Amino acid sequence: MGTFMVLFGVSLCISFLKGMLGISGGEPINVGVAALAIGIAVLVLILSVKGSKKIAQYSMLIGIIIGWPLFALLLGSESQLGGEVSTSLELFLFPLGEPAWNIGIIITVVVTGILNLSKQYGSIRGTDIMYPDQPSTGKDYRNSFLITGVQSILSGLLGLVPYSPFVSSIGFIQQTKIYERMPFIFASVMFFIMGVIPQIGYFFTLLPLSIGSAVLFVSYVTLFGSALEWYKKVEFNTTNVYRAAIPCFLGLVLMAIPGSAFSTLPEFTQPLLSNGLLMGTTLAIIIENVMNWDKIGVTDKASDKISRKLSGKVIKVQKHF
Repeated sequence: MGTFMVLFGVSLCISFLKGMLGISGGEPINVGVAALAIGIAVLVLILSVKGSKKIAQYSMLIGIIIGWPLFALLLGSESQLGGEVSTSLELFLFPLGEPAWNIGIIITVVVTGILNLSKQYGSIRGTDIMYPDQPSTGKDYRNSFLITGVQSILSGLLGLVPYSPFVSSIGFIQQTKIYERMPFIFASVMFFIMGVIPQIGYFFTLLPLSIGSAVLFVSYVTLFGSALEWYKKVEFNTTNVYRAAIPCFLGLVLMAIPGSAFSTLPEFTQPLLSNGLLMGTTLAIIIENVMNWDKIGVTDKASDKISRKLSGKVIKVQKHF
């Protein structure tokens, strides 16, 4: 969980930083966009750290309210969706084409499904720290997988993006300090309204990508704190530190390697091997189960303590004589 939190936070922050700098589409850095986005990120960070409890809860919203008009005033306004908004509500099956058998796509979907399952598991397990009196049970996981599984099937039929719990929600909860269920139900209703009334949904696409990325960047760096909470449950030493260092560093290195470097590998393996988050998490699971790391290095550590105690006694005897 600690390794997963680190890798997931880094993968998100990479995307958000690109959005802040205006290079999300591969373009060079847009100085004006970057300067405004960094300024908003600093503002949100100051409000989160120095502001009162109430102000800190709404620091992200304050950043959007200030940043959005400034962006429109200084840099203009442009929708993140091309074309005009449709005002008609159309429901139909298979809008992306008739079903077809493609082994490459199937393998990619399976790999993506595994990645989404790990995120879903992490999003549920990660909240155990915030709800110590209500730890997640097997029933919670089964219900979550059942609901999201059914929704994913329906989404595929209708050509929609399926819903799935995200670890990033932990960052929102930590940022806003809102632990009740009702605000999230209310937000879900708002999203439904945005979907059935195209004009409302289109309005929110006018939110500049750089401003949204700036406030989310500040929010998601708090996932590092969640990672530390999980790492605190392990007593590391110079020997068993490999259990965390190897998968964490491997995942980070894979994130830094461009996807084109994996083009010589079989096509069905590229989505898996090029994904630093999935490879790091998978390796962490494997390493944790090959041996009992809690006992490795403990003997050496105990021997070091005994040696230090004996050395201290020898020094005291020498001083006595």
